[in-house]
Amino acid sequence: MSPVIGLTGGIASGKTTVAEILRELGARIIDADLVSREVVAVGEPAWREIIDAFGPAVLNSDRTINRRRLGDMVFGRPAALSRLNSIVHPRVLERVAGDIASYRKRPDAPALVLVVPLLIESGMCDMVDEVWLVTLEQEEQVERLMKRDRFTLEQATNRLTAQMPQAEKRKYADRLIDNSRSFDYTKKQVEQLWSMVTGSTT
Repeated sequence: MSPVIGLTGGIASGKTTVAEILRELGARIIDADLVSREVVAVGEPAWREIIDAFGPAVLNSDRTINRRRLGDMVFGRPAALSRLNSIVHPRVLERVAGDIASYRKRPDAPALVLVVPLLIESGMCDMVDEVWLVTLEQEEQVERLMKRDRFTLEQATNRLTAQMPQAEKRKYADRLIDNSRSFDYTKKQVEQLWSMVTGSTT
């Protein structure tokens, strides 16, 4: 049976890099972050609920959600983050569940990979056959966030501390991918795991 793999890891840990390697190997990819953007598109019910909850200040001039501004409003504020998650997560979960059901009926790739930052926190582990965790030291995550998104140290730290600690995530993982070294080192690990799980050779 073609497996459904949940790919997760902390923010800026390298999930996108691993997902692209898996795509090249033949996996079908569903990125929960892209799904979350779709469910909060202008005019969608979640879009309206976010405005009601956090005010029009979260909007860009074109009425789309300013994700960075919204993030600054909720990260470091547990009640606000919980409110946002209660708006977005159920809708993302519903769409992803539908995609998984369709795939299980008619697999169109050797494996389906769900890229979900909050796979464990949102209780989506039960939806997948295996959990793959991308690991990276927190100090490097902070550095990458500050460089990639031009965050201040406080902004980067708030986003990291809002997530489950990596040590806790390891308890749920079936496979670990160490992304602390070179791209080739990461790619080799992913290729080996892909071969083990799907029986495909690279």
